[in-house]
Amino acid sequence: MNMFVDQIKIEVHAGKGGDGMVAFRREKYVPNGGPAGGDGGQGGSIILKVDEGLRTLMDFRYHRIFKAKNGGNGMSKQMTGPSAEDTIIAVPQGTTVRDLDTGEIIGDLVEKDQELVVAKGGRGGRGNIHFASAKNPAPEIAENGEPGEDHYLELELKMLADVGLVGFPSVGKSTLLSVVTGAKPKIAAYEFTTLAPNLGMVMLPDGRDFAMADMPGLIEGASKGVGLGLKFLRHIERTRVLLHLVDMSSEDPHQAIERYRQINKELANYDPELLRRPQIVVATKMDLPNSANNLATFKADLAADKTLEKQPEIFPISAVTHQGVQQLMQLTADLLDKTPAFDSESHDEELVAEYRAAAPVKDNKADFTITKDEDGTWVLGGEKLIRLFKMTDLTHEESQLRFARQLRRMGVDDALRAKGVQDGDLVRIEKFVFEFIQ
Repeated sequence: MNMFVDQIKIEVHAGKGGDGMVAFRREKYVPNGGPAGGDGGQGGSIILKVDEGLRTLMDFRYHRIFKAKNGGNGMSKQMTGPSAEDTIIAVPQGTTVRDLDTGEIIGDLVEKDQELVVAKGGRGGRGNIHFASAKNPAPEIAENGEPGEDHYLELELKMLADVGLVGFPSVGKSTLLSVVTGAKPKIAAYEFTTLAPNLGMVMLPDGRDFAMADMPGLIEGASKGVGLGLKFLRHIERTRVLLHLVDMSSEDPHQAIERYRQINKELANYDPELLRRPQIVVATKMDLPNSANNLATFKADLAADKTLEKQPEIFPISAVTHQGVQQLMQLTADLLDKTPAFDSESHDEELVAEYRAAAPVKDNKADFTITKDEDGTWVLGGEKLIRLFKMTDLTHEESQLRFARQLRRMGVDDALRAKGVQDGDLVRIEKFVFEFIQ
């Protein structure tokens, strides 16, 4: 059973801020004590954090809805309610986060312990101590807590490896990985043995090391979803060096060059940037009878190919007999030393990472909307208006009057009149209904 999960959709719901309180000082020998209602606490945020011990998004397969706790309500004697703890969600290194509502990439988690706020908790509502004035020294006004943010996200894991093994199925990628690392990929004499990327660490005698990933075999049309290609091509994006394995044991002496060109074509179709990465062509299965002659034909075909900007370096090996394997790893390490670290942000101009900062910036939308129900009721909506409504404590008349003033300043009254509202018409905000009075 394939338990590798590299793409998942989740819901995140930040906590609501605590409600502010309407309260007054009532102490012996303290006449006219004044307002003393405290503020609500901050709602909990949802934060993604890199955990280097994770290699897959499997943990999200059965847990896809995350809710942070609400902040505590304000208390008397000007005491602020407790703030809720943030909810920390562990994700593998190399996770890209996309907002499904906007389609934008909002973060790319590639560093150790890196954090990204994906849903910000609401602030606590203000208590009535903030609304006292010379004209109204004892206000019965307090705010409800601000709603927390809700987002629908797609998490996509792009495996972090220094070196990626690419090539047709059954060219020896898994065998090479098992020889040079401690990884134990499935190896068998049929195509598509590897159904998920395998990752291993190569340790060299000189103290150098690097991560190597064995990608599932690519075939013609992989960049369009044929075979397993499209599903796993994303993991090649982050590799700094590619080892392009080509099987030299075929009965057809020209099969090697045909397959070499097909793989490069699929890489270019998926992302032209991939062909600009340093690439070593690894001629595999050199212990078999036809391999030496096929390698000579392959080199001749490459030399005659005028479409190549430069001739690739070809390195023959046999993973079974270990022929040339150690020298190939030394060559790969030397190439890595000369290759700059992969910069994921420069690779994708649309990537805007906001680590431990504000949550994704939303599109500019109208402060309010006005529609009409079939029964003739006017319906008010809009992100800003609904936010103000939810933060209004409707149990106190003064808070209701303050909300009416806020609507008037936003231009809601004038907009309703322009739409043709009449005295006595019903106006609804969510489940709250009131009469419009000129």
